[in-house]
Amino acid sequence: MTLTVFIGSLLLAMAIGMPISFALLASGVALMWQLDLFDAQILTQNLIGGADSFPLLAVPFFMLAGEIMNVGGLSKRIVNLALSLVGHVRGGLGYVTIMAGCLLSALSGSAVADAAALTALLLPMMTAAGHDKARAGGLIAATGIIGPVIPPSIGLVIFGVAANVSISKLFLAAIAPGLMIGGALWITWAWVVRREKVEPPPRKSRREILAAAREAGWALLLPVIILVGLRMGVFTPTEAAVVAAVYAFAVATFVYRELNFWQLRDVFVAAAKTSAVVMFLIAAAMVSAWLITVADLPSKVVGLLEPFMGNKVLLMIGIMVLVMVVGTALDMTPTILILTPVLMPVVIKAGIDPVYFGVMFIINNSIGLITPPVGVVLNVVAGVGRMKMDEVTRGVLPFMAAEFAIMFVMVLFPSLVTVPARWFGG
Repeated sequence: MTLTVFIGSLLLAMAIGMPISFALLASGVALMWQLDLFDAQILTQNLIGGADSFPLLAVPFFMLAGEIMNVGGLSKRIVNLALSLVGHVRGGLGYVTIMAGCLLSALSGSAVADAAALTALLLPMMTAAGHDKARAGGLIAATGIIGPVIPPSIGLVIFGVAANVSISKLFLAAIAPGLMIGGALWITWAWVVRREKVEPPPRKSRREILAAAREAGWALLLPVIILVGLRMGVFTPTEAAVVAAVYAFAVATFVYRELNFWQLRDVFVAAAKTSAVVMFLIAAAMVSAWLITVADLPSKVVGLLEPFMGNKVLLMIGIMVLVMVVGTALDMTPTILILTPVLMPVVIKAGIDPVYFGVMFIINNSIGLITPPVGVVLNVVAGVGRMKMDEVTRGVLPFMAAEFAIMFVMVLFPSLVTVPARWFGG
């Protein structure tokens, strides 16, 4: 009954058009009434306490860093470097998109920011070269979702806080899977583009490649600083977010000189608005998370999944399918916040490595950003690229299938994630 009240009230609130953060509060209130625990003071305390977390400070700082990178020229120089390296091969602009997406993922940690930057910079180029616009938009959308996987990742930060799992370990464990997703997109693009007769741009000279690398060098130094700093224990993930924002500001202002005072004001406002939405959503979800614990909903879910507890692979497949279904209707952040307190007790009881589960969970949620009908990243690409939503959806299908395929390969062979994680984590 308790589970029915929680899910039913949440779905009803969403069905009448209530924003997801308020829907979470409404479902929390409904659960409090059902448990005969309603107290406005407890509700307020959990709401405030939900956002009162030092690790969550990483969210606004990574948001700020992403905004600065897009406005300050760092993203543009990453794209130019990728273009100089692989732009001349057949379907080269698609490979440029994938390479630039992986590099940008190591800078911002936001799928929306990466997708917007790639769409603005590369979609006109791919269309002008003769590539199908829907297919090009689909590739950009599929590449953008690598952002929440390769560290630094806002999604991993939120999961780490919600699940009480080391964010540093999550960051280091997600490097190899993120690159594997990029490899899957690379192979899929090679298969898709084989029949297209598109004349690639001319090969860049060695001098032009060196010039592009020199220009992008300051931007490429940022992920090195973050990963080495985390690996050596120089700073925490939260402090890494501050380092990223300050470094991006310094490079954009004093090295590239593309960010002035008036632009900086707009950047801060944009980052603050996005951060406010995310942080209020987290705060509202923490109310539901507390009530989920009080109502002992995890034990009920454990009971439902009891037949799969003896086989970790089958259990992971079942969980991944569940997250896939939820991802078609919910955005990434609410999915993480709603399902994490429910699924973590199941994962721990089954003996699954929480870090491995966290990486797989975030990968699945990231792909959910391009699954219709919600598909936040699809909407971003459609809006920035001035395309119809159904066009982008049609174009993304082969790439989305490849990403789901590589995800289930990692479910079947966990060592693909755990072995590199141990190597990177020492």
